[in-house]
Amino acid sequence: MTRSPAAPLHQDKGRLIAKVAANSPCVILVEPRLAENIGTTSRAMRNCGLTDMRLVDPKVDWLNDKALAAASGGEKILERAQKFDTFADAIADLERVYATTARRREMVKPIFTAKGAAIDMRGHADAGKKIGIVFGRERHGLTSEEVAHCDAIVEIPMNPEHSSLNLAQAVLVVAYEWFQAGYDGPQAAITYNRTQPAAKKDIMDLFVHLERELIECGFLRDPERNELMVINIRNMLQRAELTEQEVRTFHGIIKELRYGRRDDRPPRQPGVKPEAAPKPLKERVKSDKSAD
Repeated sequence: MTRSPAAPLHQDKGRLIAKVAANSPCVILVEPRLAENIGTTSRAMRNCGLTDMRLVDPKVDWLNDKALAAASGGEKILERAQKFDTFADAIADLERVYATTARRREMVKPIFTAKGAAIDMRGHADAGKKIGIVFGRERHGLTSEEVAHCDAIVEIPMNPEHSSLNLAQAVLVVAYEWFQAGYDGPQAAITYNRTQPAAKKDIMDLFVHLERELIECGFLRDPERNELMVINIRNMLQRAELTEQEVRTFHGIIKELRYGRRDDRPPRQPGVKPEAAPKPLKERVKSDKSAD
């Protein structure tokens, strides 16, 4: 698998394919006080392909043991994090800045949900703009002056009875929506592990085996209804999208019902080939009608 430096492709076993954007926004934390919050924020960023962390006047060492322990894979983001003395310095080189806050401040500004902001950010990122997402202090968020320097507000709709989020939680929600806005893979998939979808021939052989035993046990006993019943059974099994292993298991179930460990079951005969497949159902129905 070849990887482009601009947009590396990651594919783990059992995981959906995802691409990391080349021009990702930076995450700006204003005066963070808890090392654990900075560490878990770096982890959230790493999960969503963000690498640029900026710290405005941090009140704690972001490389201390607590921060590194909480990073859990985001240590390099902490090591590369940039420290700024003022908020203005942290956003000086950016062209589009989003402030995450739950308070409107009576300002005239675009307000996005996290999902809406992610879509808007993708458009600006694709145009080559440098983007930043600002997260406020743990205790009282961003000041009105800081919000005024931003181009738009991001609100995260939550339960109004308890809408407060931890700093790293807020970062993860916004970063996740950013990542998902660029995800163009399937919304659902099946993991087959060591098997694979059954071929049509295998499915048809299963139909023949099952229908033969249903005739032998008397389930398919009405020539007038048999054809419709068989069609319904086949459609039911087709919808199951059986794997090769599941087809083998189904054959085993049918055989066990036929030769099960009960006194009234016919004895197994090792080495004896399976009975020949019956004639197609339509021919059997015609034969039955002719006999009548």
